[in-house]
Amino acid sequence: MTPPPPQPPPPGPIPTADSAADPRPGSGPLVVLFGATAGALGPDLGSDETDLILLVWQVVEPRSRQVGTLHKSLVRAEVAALSPQCREASGLSADSLAQAEPLDKVLQQFSQLVSGDVALLGGGPYTLCTDGQQLLRQVLHPEASRKNLVLPDTFFSFYDLRREFHVQHPSARPARDLTVATMAQDLGLETDATEDDFGVWEVKTMVAVILYLLEGPSGQLFSKPEVVKQKYETGPCSKADMVDSETVVRARGLPWQSSDQDVARFFKGLNIARGGVALCLNAQGRRNGEALIRFVDSEQRDLALQRHKHHMGVRYIEVYKATGEEFVKIAGGTSLEVARFLSREDQVILRLRGLPFSAGPADVLGFLGPECPVTGGADGLLFVRHPDGRPTGDAFALFACEELAQAALRRHKGMLGKRYIELFRSTAAEVQQVLNRYASSPLLPTLTAPLLPIPFPLAPGTGRDCVRLRGLPYTATIEDILSFLGEAAADIRPHGVHMVLNQQGRPSGDAFIQMTSAERALAAAQRCHKKAMKERYVEVVPCSTEEMSRVLMGGTLGRSGMSPPPCKLPCHPNTHSH
Repeated sequence: MTPPPPQPPPPGPIPTADSAADPRPGSGPLVVLFGATAGALGPDLGSDETDLILLVWQVVEPRSRQVGTLHKSLVRAEVAALSPQCREASGLSADSLAQAEPLDKVLQQFSQLVSGDVALLGGGPYTLCTDGQQLLRQVLHPEASRKNLVLPDTFFSFYDLRREFHVQHPSARPARDLTVATMAQDLGLETDATEDDFGVWEVKTMVAVILYLLEGPSGQLFSKPEVVKQKYETGPCSKADMVDSETVVRARGLPWQSSDQDVARFFKGLNIARGGVALCLNAQGRRNGEALIRFVDSEQRDLALQRHKHHMGVRYIEVYKATGEEFVKIAGGTSLEVARFLSREDQVILRLRGLPFSAGPADVLGFLGPECPVTGGADGLLFVRHPDGRPTGDAFALFACEELAQAALRRHKGMLGKRYIELFRSTAAEVQQVLNRYASSPLLPTLTAPLLPIPFPLAPGTGRDCVRLRGLPYTATIEDILSFLGEAAADIRPHGVHMVLNQQGRPSGDAFIQMTSAERALAAAQRCHKKAMKERYVEVVPCSTEEMSRVLMGGTLGRSGMSPPPCKLPCHPNTHSH
């Protein structure tokens, strides 16, 4: 049963000329706002990605204790189906919502009606007041982002009534456990059983709670509104930084072309820390569809976890807890050169790949052209080099705004000399990862080209305890190889998968796998030889650590230098033992 409306507290003192001009906290109008979606209610509001269907609001003037007209507006949802919980609580139906206005029209009406009510009560800038964080952070901002709607500035700050209540009543239950009903109960506000209009009781009760609180000591009341960041701020991260694990999540399943701004948009409404989006790279330096995201506090992180399996376009994104150590490992750096490069604020970063090894700043600036100038000219370029100073063909460039970056991206696959250049959006964390990978340690000092970026020594083996994979699709990842090997993947040594790159740093179609023994290598070859991966059959043949090293050091190893493909021998039980 819907709780009845509380009786309002006794009216406050009649304001004098001095008190009317009182600049104390709470002197600006408050817009008490309640909303509901077609799905979950209460603490799970917004967790199921359903559309808003209802807004109820009323203006309160804290100085005079006056209230405006109570308004209720239905919102037409794109998917009209209501959850059983919503149907039972609201009494609404898909037919009634079909006659409602869409969200953009409702928001226009909201702004007009609020402005009129505020003017009648004395005017002044107003601030929204909601029961908890979910309505604005988990519903309005994400839905507006999905529908490409621009919310008014008034939706980027608000008071959380639960926190304001807790300021004056700290001995009550924790703020996150409060509800409108428990706040009214704790204050002893009388209620009756006559109000059954969904959303109306909640707003009337919130107004009564606010008026009651204003009668008590209110030095800190309604003085520090919650803020919703309007844009994601880029920035560097140091390996010396201490990152609270209670503020970090891992997002998985991102489209490979996603940028940090795309990730920030997925978490729209939540406050991400400056430089808090770290896109993860695979062994080939390409994005692997994962990102680590650092939020400003644990409450924002907890709300982010509720977006598990929400959608980015047609893909659903998995969201899990992560640690501060994981974030620093991906996003942190120690190079002063990188720190200086990333110290310029509010810059858009692009990555250039495939540059001629002889290319310098003037060549890159000339390639981009005068229509998309790099911030600071040559100082806005960062070339990626091997520890011995040899160029890798990668570079990063800074642009002052999104428009200039878009102009530069139109040069994607344009020619510089005899090579086409790839351009991608990038992030501060990606800059750190790429530089860290190349700066960690060279593969082998004698290499003349980056064949394989291995940041650890090759473990010695005995006999033919490795397998060579030939004919891999160029798009194959380490995860694809592990899936291809199936049960044999359990017999791979730690860090034992080595993707072979060509002289341009691109996949060559070959890989070497270090197995735990020669027997396991033979069993893997027998099981997987000429098995298909992405419509290509892959040769799998045993080899030795020495033969593997010969290829990784830049030499060649043709079929004549390898054992012939193994014949199909019967598998003995001990080949599957652990």
